[in-house]
Amino acid sequence: MGDHMKLVAAPRSWPLPRKGRKWVMKPSPGPHSKETSLPLLVVVRDILHLAENAKEARYIINKGNILVDGVVRKDPKFPVGFFDVITIPKIDARYRVLIDRRGRLRLVSEPSSENLTKLYRVRNKTIVKKGRIQLNLHDGANILVEDQNIKPGDSLLLELPEKKILGHIPLKQGVLALITGGQHAGELSRVREIKVIRSPMRNVVLLEGFETVIDYVFPVGTDEPLIKIPPLKEEVSE
Repeated sequence: MGDHMKLVAAPRSWPLPRKGRKWVMKPSPGPHSKETSLPLLVVVRDILHLAENAKEARYIINKGNILVDGVVRKDPKFPVGFFDVITIPKIDARYRVLIDRRGRLRLVSEPSSENLTKLYRVRNKTIVKKGRIQLNLHDGANILVEDQNIKPGDSLLLELPEKKILGHIPLKQGVLALITGGQHAGELSRVREIKVIRSPMRNVVLLEGFETVIDYVFPVGTDEPLIKIPPLKEEVSE
C-alpha cells in the first residue's frame, strides 16, 4: 500500500469522512506538502463527486480533463493545495482551493469566464545568473523579476498560466491577510504590527484581536482581497 495510507491517519486538513473507507491515496511529492494538499484523484472522486470510484476518476484525469492552475495534470496523485485553481473545461467549471475556519481545505466554485488568476506568497528570493532576482513561491513555483522591493512574506497576484504579475501586496501594517494555519485559520484580518524576534523563533504578526506566527499570514489585499474569498462555514466530517 505504498501509494495509500489509512484514512484515519490522513491530515486533519482533508475534508473527508473518517468512516466508510479504510484507505486513501497519498499525494505525490510536489508543490505542496501532504498537510496542505489533496491528491487530484481524491478531489475528483470525493470532493467534486465527478466519479463513483477510483477507476473512473483515473480515466477522467488521464484523458486530460482536469487543469490545475491552467496546466493539464494527468497524475492522479498530483497534490492540489491552497489557492490552486482547478478548471474542468468539459463542464465549464472552475474551483479555487481555500481554507475554512477549521483549517480544512475547501473547493469554492467561481465563474470560469473570469481571467484565471492566483495569489502567491513569496517564500524567499535568490540572486541567479546575471544578477537577476528569482522569487520562490509558496507552491514551489518560481519567477524572475526586476522589482527589488518584493520581499519574502509579500504576495503577488499572477495571471495564469503565463505567471504575469498583476499586483503586489507587501506584508506591512494595514494590509488585509488570510490566516492559513493555527487557531485562527480561515480568518481574514488586518495587520496591525509585525514583531521581529531576535532569536531562532519565528517572527510574530499582531492582527485585529490576536497574533500568530508570520508563516500563517498570507497578504491578500489592501482594502479588499484581490480575489474573492467567501466566508466558509465550519463543516464536520467525522
